[in-house]
Amino acid sequence: MATGSFAGTFTNVNLDDGNQDSVPIDYDNEKTEESQMAAAAAPDHLFHLRNNFYLGSFQAAINNSDLPNLSPDDAVERDCLVYRSYIALGSYQLVINEIDSAATTPLQAVKLLALYLSNPHDKESTIASLKEWLADPAIGSNAILRLIAGIVFMHEEDYIEALKHTNAGGTMELHALNVQIFIKMHRSDYAERQLRVMQQIDEDHTLTQLANAWLNLAVGGSKIQEAYLIFQDFSEKYPVTGLILNGKAVCCMHMGNFDEAETLLLEALNKARSNCGN
Repeated sequence: MATGSFAGTFTNVNLDDGNQDSVPIDYDNEKTEESQMAAAAAPDHLFHLRNNFYLGSFQAAINNSDLPNLSPDDAVERDCLVYRSYIALGSYQLVINEIDSAATTPLQAVKLLALYLSNPHDKESTIASLKEWLADPAIGSNAILRLIAGIVFMHEEDYIEALKHTNAGGTMELHALNVQIFIKMHRSDYAERQLRVMQQIDEDHTLTQLANAWLNLAVGGSKIQEAYLIFQDFSEKYPVTGLILNGKAVCCMHMGNFDEAETLLLEALNKARSNCGN
């Protein structure tokens, strides 16, 4: 994780069940943070595509992905976002069929995610392949591969293993995933540190705002209202999605506004049905 503001290069993370595991959480990699801040200041040709994906507008991300004049790196990232959108919509086989063995490492990683989610009862070979790739010095540091590893191991509830691959950060998605992992470990203190890193890079970034809302929900109390306002702001700025509606509904339930929560959840359900019909 990238920031020079936190003392100590490595920190131990203790799980709630009493087991103590040492996770290398790097808070001193200033070059990574500086490079991300520089990237944030550069023109972002994938902004709308990323935003659609982050907020759960998966069909819109797919429909509006035909972007001209992309660099080779941007084209790969675009393809990854499109295929991840298909995965989010449950179209696993499409992704598996379309990404062949000649595809780049990031796309191969996305295919692994589709394989993992498509057959949860036979996932051992997929996880074995993932571990093999992560151990390969030539590709193991790839940001998308590390992100997919974090997602898979978080699904497995192996949070220590997930953090081994995500904690170094490098992208806003990796930082946001770290926030989610720490929240699942009931370590809101470490989640807050990750959020601060994201705020230093880009306080207005959609993922920074989402991570802030997740952390506020985890902390509870007066922070619930702050989380609600973040989701409300999203609903005023962007097309309303199931993710936004569900976020608002969870806030309402925490605040005891169950009638409003029910209305929001029904709207989210209708949107989900509509997406399935597309």
